[in-house]
Amino acid sequence: MLDSLVEMLDVTGFPDVTWQGVVMIAIGLVLIYLAISKKMEPLLLGPIGFAVILANLPGQEHYLLAEEGFGAIGAFLNITYEYTISTGLIPLLIFLGIGTMTDFSPLLANPKAFLLGAAAQIGIFLALGLAVMLGFGLSEAGAIGIIGGADGPTAIYAAGALEVDPGIFAAITVAAYSYMALVPVIQPPIIKLLTTEEQRKIRMGKMREVSQLEKIAFPIVVTIIIGFILPSALPLVGMLMLGNLFQTSGVMDRLSNTGGDALMDIATILLGLGVGYLMIGEQFLTSETLSIFLLGVFAFATATAGGTLLGLLYYKLSDGKVNPMVGAAGVSAVPMAARVVQDMGQKEDAGSHLLMHAMGPNVAGVIGSATAAGILIGLLG
Repeated sequence: MLDSLVEMLDVTGFPDVTWQGVVMIAIGLVLIYLAISKKMEPLLLGPIGFAVILANLPGQEHYLLAEEGFGAIGAFLNITYEYTISTGLIPLLIFLGIGTMTDFSPLLANPKAFLLGAAAQIGIFLALGLAVMLGFGLSEAGAIGIIGGADGPTAIYAAGALEVDPGIFAAITVAAYSYMALVPVIQPPIIKLLTTEEQRKIRMGKMREVSQLEKIAFPIVVTIIIGFILPSALPLVGMLMLGNLFQTSGVMDRLSNTGGDALMDIATILLGLGVGYLMIGEQFLTSETLSIFLLGVFAFATATAGGTLLGLLYYKLSDGKVNPMVGAAGVSAVPMAARVVQDMGQKEDAGSHLLMHAMGPNVAGVIGSATAAGILIGLLG
């Protein structure tokens, strides 16, 4: 009788249970809870959380731990990661989708916002330096620094191009998307620390109208300029601009709708499954992972501070006509960072409308983070 029970136990997954697997299953459940209950990046954290559970259930051989052979789930998720994420395909498709949903009019109406978007990228390079000091290699440090842009697809693309270890790749991805979701939590204290109540109450005037010709020419001109100046950034920027051209042309609605809806959804599902698959306990539960999450906070916080400080300079140079908070929207979290600025402005003054002024630096930040990633890939890749 006892022998029969032992044999029955052997065919279950219980003999292969590890404490790391149990912890990761719990983390997967937390991610699903945050996605559904707290609505934190639900379209991505939901698939990631479920894939984390799949990857850590016993009996499913994982390609990170076994030289050959893996179960059906492992095979599917392995293919998803190897051929769609590590190759850079999924981040590029997501950038195409982002382009179809992005309106660059606020940036074109106020080109000075380009500098605010650039200033916010300082967090990337500060985090890179700190990561090197903590013992990470240059390629790993560069990929970790990209978290400061609060741009998940760019962080994924950079990590893949710089060929970081899969365990670090997963930590970078989860950190980048987590901090995108936490923009309304992380940014306000930093903005309040660097600005005064009087400055936060500043109202800004109406922006000029942008012509259709400007909207169409912008993605084409930016693509050509980046192609000549920084070819390593062209894949990300080029796909972003192609998606935007679909939207602004007025004659490619079907392509724009597909890129922003169905294709974006498919890419997001594959991204979530592929990244969650990498989060296996033995590889993910390390001191390096904790360091990456802490470096991510530092990168994002200093990026917010960098944009706000340049906003303060604009405030001085404009004799108080520019609300310095708009500089904080220079991180690439579109449109969350711009909404934070809008909400903070209205809390100080209900008649203040900063959203469109903040969207200029915000969309500039998308280009800025992609450009910063291109620089790092070109130098370190």
